[in-house]
Amino acid sequence: MGYNDPGTQGIAARWRHEFPVTESLIYLNHAAVAPLPRRSAEAMKRQAEDACLHGSLHYPDWMAACDGVREATARMVNATPGEIALVKNTSEGIATVALGFPWKAGDRIIAFEEEFPANFYIWKKLEEMRGVRVEWLSCFDPIERVERAVRGARFLAVSFVQYLSGFRADLTQIGAFCRREGVFFFVDAIQGLGAFPFDVRAMQIDAFAADGHKWLLGPEGAGVLFVARQWQDRIEPVEFGWTNVAGWADYASRDMTLRSDAGRYEPGTLNVIGSFGLQASLELLLEAGIEEVSAAVLAVTDRLAEGARERGYEVLGGRTPATAAGIVCIRKPGTDARLTHAHLRDQGILGAPRQGWLRLSPHFYISPEDAGRVIEALP
Repeated sequence: MGYNDPGTQGIAARWRHEFPVTESLIYLNHAAVAPLPRRSAEAMKRQAEDACLHGSLHYPDWMAACDGVREATARMVNATPGEIALVKNTSEGIATVALGFPWKAGDRIIAFEEEFPANFYIWKKLEEMRGVRVEWLSCFDPIERVERAVRGARFLAVSFVQYLSGFRADLTQIGAFCRREGVFFFVDAIQGLGAFPFDVRAMQIDAFAADGHKWLLGPEGAGVLFVARQWQDRIEPVEFGWTNVAGWADYASRDMTLRSDAGRYEPGTLNVIGSFGLQASLELLLEAGIEEVSAAVLAVTDRLAEGARERGYEVLGGRTPATAAGIVCIRKPGTDARLTHAHLRDQGILGAPRQGWLRLSPHFYISPEDAGRVIEALP
């Protein structure tokens, strides 16, 4: 589906009413923090009002929202609700898997140099703590190098989409390599989940983590962790509280038998108001259709990259249909990207300066006309 395809143009128009941010900004910063859709903000307001007026009277409804996040996430990624845990953020999800994994001294981890710190620091720390060894690759390495590297490895960790270059990994191919070699496959999904199809079965993913506040269009502090059922008895909870156990609702019990699902990774009271917002956002994306969302995101980012080049800007990385995502980083030789960012911000266009580049990250409700205005505004 191309930039000028009526279907691509139509999805932005159909859903624009859900995004009041469009009344004041062309918002191109979903790789940082997304604006809340109208329905998500309203769901959180209703929960806050309920707590204000009734305290915990409707607590079962609060728990239903948490279940709703698990169920909607499971539908989005082809998992079961029992494989989804609620976490504070991506870092907590990554650390849960990394620290609870049954390591042996000398195990080799495959990781990637260009990662966001959340998917970098933890593997360095494990070298100190557990005596494992990390082999660092580049996300731009030929896929054949990844295939060679996984031989004899124990664990591979990669981002679905790299936070700066916007490089989208071939998770299906990497998952096939890992499964063939018996390597645990972990994905930091935060920069792609909600914008691109993501199927844990087809991609043979063993675990992933993602916060809700980027492409999932939810609030900060409300994330999800997937751990495949067959791994749950081997990955130990590293944070232990009263709700990790099967009998968590019986306060007098001292039985420490773990819950039979991914709830064993939830050590205490959950982010209820965040779950109301995230559930609403997940349902919105599922209603819009991830395939349509993906086509719209690619069409608009392709147009931004093409238009920036026409205006004399460099574009970071080589965008192809297989590797492009919702992130485009641009810079004008001889111009500080922070000044370009400020120039656009003054015109109601919000991106983000990142490491000498201007990062633009539109979601599916950003229209082709919006993209045209951004290109015209580039200094």
